[in-house]
Amino acid sequence: MSLRLQRFILILLTLLILGTASLLILSNTKKNIVFFYTPTELLQNNIALDKKLRIGGYVKKSSFIEKSLNDYEFKITDNTNELLIFYRGILPDLFREGQGTVIEGFLDKDNNIIASKVFAKHDENYMPESIKKELEKNNQWKKEYK
Repeated sequence: MSLRLQRFILILLTLLILGTASLLILSNTKKNIVFFYTPTELLQNNIALDKKLRIGGYVKKSSFIEKSLNDYEFKITDNTNELLIFYRGILPDLFREGQGTVIEGFLDKDNNIIASKVFAKHDENYMPESIKKELEKNNQWKKEYK
């Protein structure tokens, strides 16, 4: 084999390997994408029941029910529509009624969400208690912080 043919085969094999790797990465990424919806967007779109999704909104006032230990039911809303959420697990410390939240889970046939994860959102003034104590200890805590 000539040197020119060997280079051509090497370049061809390299391109083939890179193309295969790119296709594998892209197909895996497509399978793992989780789309974010508001309750209104979710109800307006036809979403498959077995598709993992994220719903964002506010926990509706007076909707939170603790059915049993680590078994919860509540509604999230975007002030237009609301969805009933069922969750079994430990809720985040910042989770409460009226607070923003993001729910990851699956849609059931009754347009309820079976949550696998619950994330609590906080505002720009939130400061973790450990940092607050450290600032107070160093005399750098300012009273205008919330």
